[in-house]
Amino acid sequence: MMLERLRGSGGRPSGDAGPAPRQGRPAGGHEQSSSPAEVEVFRDNQVVQERIMDSNDLERERGITILSKNTSITYKGTKINIIDTPGHSDFGGEVERVLNMVEGVLLVVDSVEGPMPQTRFVLKKALEFGHAVVVVVNKIDRPTARPEFVVNSTFELFIELNATDEQCDFQTVYASGIKGKAGLSPDNLADDLGPLFEAILRCIPEPRIEKDGALQMLVSNTEYDEHKGRIAIGRLHAGELQRGMEVKVCTPDDACRVSKVSELFVYQNFSRVSVESVSAGDICAVCGMDDIMIGETIADKVTGTPLPTIKVEEPTVRMSFSINTSPFVGREGKYVTSRNLRDRLYRELERNLAMKVEDGETADTFLVSGRGTLHLTILIENMRREGYEFMIGPPKVINKTVDGKLLEPYEIAAVEVPEESMGSVVELLGKRRGQMVDMEADGPEGTTLLKYKIPTRGLIGLRNAILTASRGRAILNTIFDSYGPWTGDLSSRDQGSLVAFEDGSTTSYALLNAQERGVLFVQPGQDVYKGQIVGIHQRPGDLAINVCKKKAATNVRSNKETTVVLDEALSYSLDDCIEFIQENELVEVTPASIRMCKNPKISKKK
Repeated sequence: MMLERLRGSGGRPSGDAGPAPRQGRPAGGHEQSSSPAEVEVFRDNQVVQERIMDSNDLERERGITILSKNTSITYKGTKINIIDTPGHSDFGGEVERVLNMVEGVLLVVDSVEGPMPQTRFVLKKALEFGHAVVVVVNKIDRPTARPEFVVNSTFELFIELNATDEQCDFQTVYASGIKGKAGLSPDNLADDLGPLFEAILRCIPEPRIEKDGALQMLVSNTEYDEHKGRIAIGRLHAGELQRGMEVKVCTPDDACRVSKVSELFVYQNFSRVSVESVSAGDICAVCGMDDIMIGETIADKVTGTPLPTIKVEEPTVRMSFSINTSPFVGREGKYVTSRNLRDRLYRELERNLAMKVEDGETADTFLVSGRGTLHLTILIENMRREGYEFMIGPPKVINKTVDGKLLEPYEIAAVEVPEESMGSVVELLGKRRGQMVDMEADGPEGTTLLKYKIPTRGLIGLRNAILTASRGRAILNTIFDSYGPWTGDLSSRDQGSLVAFEDGSTTSYALLNAQERGVLFVQPGQDVYKGQIVGIHQRPGDLAINVCKKKAATNVRSNKETTVVLDEALSYSLDDCIEFIQENELVEVTPASIRMCKNPKISKKK
């Protein structure tokens, strides 16, 4: 979460950027209304949702932050701008492009779990920018809270990330976000979040700006509004921006163009407020520039110069997107053509800097690269909800060749596992070429914390395998570490697929015989097509089965029908399907369904 403070009505901003995993964040949300801020954020009778900053449907469903969002509050004459950022490294592009808008970090850690692997990624980026850090130990009211252990673990993380002595001497605030309380001691919390805001004012420095310099504003984010068009969001590094002002839009290596500011907004509480002018240091939203892109600079028309553009880390995973070629194409989706798919994917690049899109081998195939499978599955889920219908290939890691040596991405995997399941989980990680880095037997709530360095390839499909081995009790968190030597071939999925033999509708009679071959994905009465994956084979290799066969009409008794008892069908989510499929398989994504099928192009080659 990033914060920025301005004294007085147009004073100076201070940033506090503190990206945190989904462990609870005391700043943001309805907790602020209980603080001694000058203005109440919500009316007494106003209905307020939980996690108000996580406004996206997917964010609420998954309990994670995906998109960066801006808000602000006023505390004792000081305006504090807040930028809520994701904590997961897959969405690191969101973090990297807003770090230059802030001066400090509000790092929120759980009072039981302590700093998670995702915390390492965000903190590392913030420390590289030289930002000040306020550590908030949240959920301090949990019965199993261990604040001393969490603070020590956080300090050790600072040391590992080569923080300076000043950064290591961080202020610690203890809080309960759900109760809206904070304090400088875990046993002595105030009745509101006052101590937290006091710590922000005390520890976060004033912004480094040129108030009287030539106008400069780096565009760090963009939004789209049906009536206002594209909206550019960023912080003024110098000068003053006014409504109706003619400005120059440029980058360090491209020719500049002249544009005009039609509307100007600043953030106040949870809404945008129209203003006539914005001074250096404040975060604002600018309208009137339909072609502006993230990383460009809005500068003075005559003397302005561009700021350095935003740099983000390279993607590590690639997947193929192609048009839907199944017999069910067009049944559920609104956008099914390659032109629709191309336009949507390239439109995503306008605001998602960590993603790349390339044309595939054919005109209807596109290669999409991202930070990880989660980064890409969020895009896929958003597209299917918008009415798109398409096919997805299995995820593949992006390798590098340096000095003639093949390198592949490695990640640090942290697994919280019950002691009785530790043996099977360790075996799973070993099979996937994982190397143990650390093991802590005193994990939260009687678990053991295992840390492994493992190839990114080995993580594909690992989450489901670990959940199965631990009976659903293990927790897996990962973060990109570095590129390392290629480890050779990894063992793929042990079981094959059950594939539909023909088109038709499934019957109880056919499924009763089919379930003896493995675990099924389909239920009676479902439409299937030839080549669709309808289950998991209990043995290696694929098996074609007839799930549409009807019982012969001979020997039918009019007074009694044999009772058919079927096992419950296995329900796979989008993430599960992408982890399950192999090289010769695809995931069919539509607004209403997610199916898996064999890739007909690869099958024909064989």
